[in-house]
Amino acid sequence: MADIKLTKNELRAQEKRLGQLKKYLPTLQLKKAMLQSEIYEARLEIQRCEHEFERKFLKVEQYSSLLSTQISMDFSQFGKISAVKKRYDNIAGVEIPYFESITFEEIDYNLYDTPPWLDTIILDLRSLAEAKVRVVIAEEKKRALEKELRLVSIRVNLFEKVLIPRAQKNIRKIKVFLGDQELAGVSRAKVAKRKIEKHKEESRSKELVV
Repeated sequence: MADIKLTKNELRAQEKRLGQLKKYLPTLQLKKAMLQSEIYEARLEIQRCEHEFERKFLKVEQYSSLLSTQISMDFSQFGKISAVKKRYDNIAGVEIPYFESITFEEIDYNLYDTPPWLDTIILDLRSLAEAKVRVVIAEEKKRALEKELRLVSIRVNLFEKVLIPRAQKNIRKIKVFLGDQELAGVSRAKVAKRKIEKHKEESRSKELVV
């Protein structure tokens, strides 16, 4: 850091800077608190999504004996995703993803040549795939929030531990210097006054002698 100018103008500039820093810091602290709260909620959401995924997985797993039946089709095809639609909302300055809809690839099959339980399995397989997507999006949301929190935390620490203390230190340094200068000026003025008075006194003494 370059040495600061020890002047009244610099003092005003440092005081103005300190005021701006102190004014903006609460906004950063509030944003940090909001992000921490949102991350907590995001973690709960991930837990809920994972629980739902596990519940649906266990349900599909019950079909394992049926899925192993010799049928001329690949059941995994019914859970293939063709598109996932997300919307984004701004939270504390961060674009956060939310699940909106999911589309699966269309698979043609003959209703008469397949067992009656196939439709139920297809619905459950797709429900399981959607549950997994919801987990992924919830995790994406948490990562975005955590990334922003790291950046905001760095700025808060910068304000609290570097910028504000530095400005305060500069202000004290300038005030001490200006105070010393003022005292020195007063001392010089007193010395000069005494010299003038002494000179006058000496002049009057000479006049009396004459």
